[in-house]
Amino acid sequence: MLSSVARSGPLAALVTATKQTVPSVTREITPFFAASGKKVSDVSKESYTSFSLASQVPQSQGGLGLRQAAVFGIGVPSQVRYAHTDIQVPDFTKYRRDAVKDPSAVSSSSDVSRKTFSYLIVAGGSATLAYASKNIVGELVSTLSATADVLALAKIEVKLGDIPEGKSATFKWRNKPLFVRHRTAEEIETEANVDLSTLRDAQHDLERVQKPEWLILLGVCTHLGCVPINGIGDFGGYYCPCHGSHYDSSGRIRKGPAPLNLEVPTYEFLDDETVVVG
Repeated sequence: MLSSVARSGPLAALVTATKQTVPSVTREITPFFAASGKKVSDVSKESYTSFSLASQVPQSQGGLGLRQAAVFGIGVPSQVRYAHTDIQVPDFTKYRRDAVKDPSAVSSSSDVSRKTFSYLIVAGGSATLAYASKNIVGELVSTLSATADVLALAKIEVKLGDIPEGKSATFKWRNKPLFVRHRTAEEIETEANVDLSTLRDAQHDLERVQKPEWLILLGVCTHLGCVPINGIGDFGGYYCPCHGSHYDSSGRIRKGPAPLNLEVPTYEFLDDETVVVG
């Protein structure tokens, strides 16, 4: 691109002169002069742009013309190049380690100390990065965790002494109804003697309770999520009036469209009078 642009401007002759290959001859190049009597190296930038060196350098100044000098050159094929030699290179001496400033010193003598410094820098940076990453991940995970009000509802404590025998109490737990039933000895015996082969979702009564007298269930029908009514139905347990599902006193489905027994949540007894659900 540079060559095609220069050929169309006032530097066309100069570009042509500086791009010509010098043939292999043995004749020595005699210093040549510009029209002003100065050496070409002394000609200012304005002189280069005001006239064509290839046509303006005379041969009467005691030397060859520029075009002839380009043709009769040194003994090997080469190209004439004009490079800038006034570029100032920054001095980075003060940034170098003292151990490597002496050019006559053997670099292997300071190799261990230099590597140790580099390893310490890498190790320190890695530890800092790991600690920062841990904090960032911790903060991100904490934003995804449950809030304090949700955690407060995660568990519910029920005082069993307030529920008389043969009665059932309903509590709200995690926005769901929770049935806590104090069963009588008759109900316990009846449910324990049920033939499991007659059950749709076969499960023994002892598998659904920790203490036979206390039945703790989620009051959500397993058919379509309705809330059953306590103490009624064909089996004396729970009845869902929406679609006619009947459960016994152990919360097992006995009749109707519901496919499964009522769910038993996770709970534990703190003492004989207190149970914690959740």
